[in-house]
Amino acid sequence: MPIAVFVLGLSIFALGTSEFMITGLLPGMAADLGVSIPDAGLLISAFAIGMVLGAPLLAVGTLRLPRRTTLLALLVVFGLTHVVGAMAGSYGLLFATRIVSALACAGFWAVAAATTASIVPAARRGRALSVLVGGLTVANILGVPAGTLLGQHAGWRSAFWAVAALSAMAAVAVLAFVPRTATGPARVRTELRVFANGRLWLALGVIALLQAMVFATFSYLATLLVAVDGLPESGVPVVLALFGGGALAGIVAGGKLADVHPFATLYGSLALAIAALSTLAATGNTVVAVIAVLVLGAAGFAANPALNVRAYTIAGGTSTLVGAGTTSAFNVGNTVGPWLGGTAIAAGLGFASVAWVSVALGVLAVAALTVSLFLHRREHAPAPASEPQDVPA
Repeated sequence: MPIAVFVLGLSIFALGTSEFMITGLLPGMAADLGVSIPDAGLLISAFAIGMVLGAPLLAVGTLRLPRRTTLLALLVVFGLTHVVGAMAGSYGLLFATRIVSALACAGFWAVAAATTASIVPAARRGRALSVLVGGLTVANILGVPAGTLLGQHAGWRSAFWAVAALSAMAAVAVLAFVPRTATGPARVRTELRVFANGRLWLALGVIALLQAMVFATFSYLATLLVAVDGLPESGVPVVLALFGGGALAGIVAGGKLADVHPFATLYGSLALAIAALSTLAATGNTVVAVIAVLVLGAAGFAANPALNVRAYTIAGGTSTLVGAGTTSAFNVGNTVGPWLGGTAIAAGLGFASVAWVSVALGVLAVAALTVSLFLHRREHAPAPASEPQDVPA
């Protein structure tokens, strides 16, 4: 595996830490900024909205630029927005910095995914992309719990300063190890042609539903565990680390299976995730809830390589805009999931209701995946044998 793939995965670690650390910082941020927990949760949705819009816009805008230059510029912008966020004195300004940082993050994801897919053989694409997404799982294992712990002891702003420092280190690594790659005479119209394929849109829909399923619950996981399952607040970083550990195990297994059994990987991941979410919704036992969180992390992230491979396989290439499409789809889920979860809480249904929202989204994902499998089999079905011709005697 080229070292550039691992460098890009480590860069995603910095971005992923910022994206998900808000989950553990919600109580302190809400109290400091004078807003409710659901309103503070919208900071997660703000980041996801920026990712949805930023991936295609920046993919188109940087299509003819050298990929390494684009990656460096986006990391610099990402780091600077966290400096501003760390000094923000109002909820509105912090909300704005989350959107801008998400735009940079989205562009980085799209270009990094296309770069990763282009520098490895097609048969190893699933494993390479699992390394990229693995940066996100390491963020959940180390970055998010560390950010939560730092926020609890030094204030949530210190976590933003830490992400700014990580962004600077990532930029240095990209400059040193990611090679200059020519993007070729890419044209927007040419790359957009792949989106005329309805099966690609269906694959992107499965991505959005599966991601929404995970993050409708994960966004409010700290509050759910403390308020419903009796977990001490000091135990939240530990449980978040367990979620990340499950995610790492899932991404490793999913990366190995995605190139060979993409549909089986997706069905298995969805089944385990729905079982874990149903347990979280129904239990009030701390130990059982913690085990369910571990399973949810493994199942939710085991699907990611297969989801990416499926999109690139349908598109038949390593298009930057396909990477942008998958990035947007993941973050449509990141946007819709926390919003639906927050809506359920605001409606007075209780914190456990977010897990039932996730279960419903998981069922929809299974339905969409089944339609996708049907279309895949119909397209790849062998042609019927021709009827034998009557031969005159």
